[in-house]
Amino acid sequence: MIPKTFSATCVDLSYEGKGVVKNGKDVYFVSAMFPGEEGEIAFDYSRNGAKFGKLVRLTKKSADRVDPKCKICSACGGCDFQQLAYPAQLEYKTKKVGEQFRKIAKMDVEVAPCIGMDDPYFYRNKIQMPFAKDNRGRWYCGFYKANTHVIVPVDTCYIEDERAKQILDAIKKLAPSFKIEPYLEDEGRGMLRHALIRTSKHLDGVMVVLVTYKEAFPSRNNFVKALVKECPFITTVVQNVNPRHTNVILGDFERVLYGPGFIEDMLCGIRFRISPKSFYQVNPVMTEKLYGEAIKAARLTGEETIFDAYSGIGTIGMVASKSCKNVIAVEIVEAAVKDAIQNAKRNGISNVRFYCDDASSFMVRMARNNQHVDVVFLDPPRKGSDERCLDAICKLKPNRIVYVSCDPSTLARDVKYLSKAYSLESVQPVDMFPFTMHVETVAMLRLKDSKK
Repeated sequence: MIPKTFSATCVDLSYEGKGVVKNGKDVYFVSAMFPGEEGEIAFDYSRNGAKFGKLVRLTKKSADRVDPKCKICSACGGCDFQQLAYPAQLEYKTKKVGEQFRKIAKMDVEVAPCIGMDDPYFYRNKIQMPFAKDNRGRWYCGFYKANTHVIVPVDTCYIEDERAKQILDAIKKLAPSFKIEPYLEDEGRGMLRHALIRTSKHLDGVMVVLVTYKEAFPSRNNFVKALVKECPFITTVVQNVNPRHTNVILGDFERVLYGPGFIEDMLCGIRFRISPKSFYQVNPVMTEKLYGEAIKAARLTGEETIFDAYSGIGTIGMVASKSCKNVIAVEIVEAAVKDAIQNAKRNGISNVRFYCDDASSFMVRMARNNQHVDVVFLDPPRKGSDERCLDAICKLKPNRIVYVSCDPSTLARDVKYLSKAYSLESVQPVDMFPFTMHVETVAMLRLKDSKK
């Protein structure tokens, strides 16, 4: 049965990058429809009370609509904006950040234009794909369609490192001859769940992580030898075992099958070791611009003491160490702290001290002991900081806070909370994720009545 359609004009883009259309009093959110466009819309699904529509036929196109390189972008859903001209994507992200401050923080903020890429293709240095077989028994890999566990077959992904395609093609070619089966999630059987590929931008490292359902799989060593022969640029292969029935990709047990078990890359002139589970920004080109903006916002003179909260493997803290006196870096994940210490040693960085602790508790203790820092760097996960951390910062009273955020809504929420003691000085979006609705933002806040 053909679904009933209605004619509508797209009036805006939502926070999730979907076209906003109206049918009477009802509002629908429609993928791959842009402001000013007209078309025939059909109801698709509801989620948390919101209605989502499907574009059946486009009757009027936007001047910003382009022919996408990826012909399955609408089916895949990984790239919301493949059909939107890149300058329009940057305009949307700039507007999005400002809107979140108005809606959530009730602040009318001047947002600098979003900084974009010169060439916004093939930028991702981390790729993870599940495998399956079609009705004819042929292997394929791809991405899960939005809100489903249906794998959309992908031959070439235009935002992933180009070396990934050769590796994935080799796995699909070799696996059947080694009697390796893809993992069937619904049935709980099979072997190969995902391939996770990590690549170096400035060095020669290429890591392949084979995520398997069981530890032992047919001819493991011979399979790895054949894979490296097909793709001689691979520098290490790791097996990760995940026997759980979960959508979490990586399990707890790992075995190095080839090479050192890690890769290295250069970022802002610093060499970092990257293991399968290390957090490392996926767009190395724009990460350097992002951190450059963060250092610029901190207004460092070389005499400051910096506190790096959520410090991870030490990236921001070590980059900032070149421009300040001392860095105190605090991270609660022990493995990340160990990586950070090793990274600092390898780079001869001696003015950073790493601590495995809760950053909020650490700052409260510093304030209680009348210790002072000049700048706090915050780079929290998508959920943002909690009130406990923000209260700790207010007790510590740094002159400036540099907040690096991957979610404008939680950034606006946290800035509103900090505004009792801090003034927002600057907001700079950076496009870390071209062709998606995501945006990173660097915000700088200054302690009220502080002249520094």
